[in-house]
Amino acid sequence: MPTTDTPPETKQPTDSTPDEAEVSTDNATPDSVTFDRAGIRAGFVTCVPVALGVAGYGIAFGVLADQAGLSAAEVAVMSATVLAGASQIIAVELWADPIPAATVVLAVFAVNLRYSLMGAALRPWFKHLSATQTYGSLFFMADENWALTMRDLTSGSNRGAFLLGSGLAIWVFWVVSSVVGVAFGGVIDDPATFGLDFVLVATFVALAVELWDGASTAIPWAVALVTALITAEVLTGQWHVIAGGVAAAVAEVVRRG
Repeated sequence: MPTTDTPPETKQPTDSTPDEAEVSTDNATPDSVTFDRAGIRAGFVTCVPVALGVAGYGIAFGVLADQAGLSAAEVAVMSATVLAGASQIIAVELWADPIPAATVVLAVFAVNLRYSLMGAALRPWFKHLSATQTYGSLFFMADENWALTMRDLTSGSNRGAFLLGSGLAIWVFWVVSSVVGVAFGGVIDDPATFGLDFVLVATFVALAVELWDGASTAIPWAVALVTALITAEVLTGQWHVIAGGVAAAVAEVVRRG
């Protein structure tokens, strides 16, 4: 009878590990992050359409600031140094003579607590950057360009300068539109009449679509939504933003085991 030779076993290379493929595709823990002009340019160009939407919200803020008695110069300085739409609107709504400094500070602090969560999400990439690069970029971080940056970084680009570039786009449009809002403050009594109050909502909806990552995204998003709605009914202020974010993070940790 003819004999059948058994093919020799194929040995695995000794210089590889079973998890090598997983390590090379794991964008959550990159080994190297770049920070250059190309990243800044990519962030700026990508964020311009979103920044146009932010400009509509900036005009609305400028109108409210004008009604509160702030000058164009004061609004420009505020927008250039604070760069936080919700906080600035709260500040001008509380504006009075004398200014209730403690109330304004506490309200703004509560609203901006969400940035601690957003900054923590960037740490896997930003821990590779210098302090100057990190904090210089974080100064220009807003909700919109943070979302764009997370999408870019999780795609594997490792462009650490993307946040700075996109933030510069937000900053330019926000400052200019705020001053424009002051100029038109005497003409526009109510920004909602022109739909300016809905511009930011529409922008966030568009960003949410970009961040959707399939069915696995539904669980943390649903947890965040329910938690935020319940918290908004129980607590005043902006605490529902923090509660929703923390709850979603916990849900994702539990889901991944």
